[in-house]
Amino acid sequence: MTDALLRVDQFLRGAGDFHPVAPARRPWWWLPLMILCFAALYGGFMGSFHFVTTARIWQVLYSAIKVPLLLLSTTLLCLPGFFVINTLLGLRDDFRESLQAIFAGQAGLSIVLAALAPMTRFWYFSSESYRGALLFNAAMFTVATLAGHLISSRYYRVLITRHRFHRVAHYAWLVTYSLVGIQMGWTLRPFVGSPDVPTSFFRDEPFSNAYIVIVELIIG
Repeated sequence: MTDALLRVDQFLRGAGDFHPVAPARRPWWWLPLMILCFAALYGGFMGSFHFVTTARIWQVLYSAIKVPLLLLSTTLLCLPGFFVINTLLGLRDDFRESLQAIFAGQAGLSIVLAALAPMTRFWYFSSESYRGALLFNAAMFTVATLAGHLISSRYYRVLITRHRFHRVAHYAWLVTYSLVGIQMGWTLRPFVGSPDVPTSFFRDEPFSNAYIVIVELIIG
């Protein structure tokens, strides 16, 4: 446990094996492992809204599975396009390091989410509003996403000094990941779980487009 926490500390500080200029010494499997563990921890807290019956235990479990699933599945869906963009820009030789920068951002996002989990639970104690719970979790994901972007940029700065087109590839990743992530989050809902709806892994609804729903909400 002490060794694991030490590695997490090194990762957050960009030190030791996780220093941006030390890709060869970096244990690649630590990044997916951090995503799985810390995102699942936040997911469990996220699904604990209105935890007044034993049936809600399932929502805790489902959300603990679905938050890391959301992050990793979105990443995997975006990777083929990201690989093609890197190839077109002449950056294929650096793709392994680019991939580590991407996973570093996701790992950082997951760690920050886990650190914010007690605040989410405190919000649930303070309010029974389901809409408020959704908005609060959206705020937590926004904060964590910004933190993840800062960590990813730390690794990308090394790549950009090597080839300026890495900046274009990084922006392309951010746009692609955001667009796919919104739809993936909508598809995998519920994460919080409405207390007025029976607990389930997926919503018993036809497949729908998140962007159409957003537009309909805006225009009424």
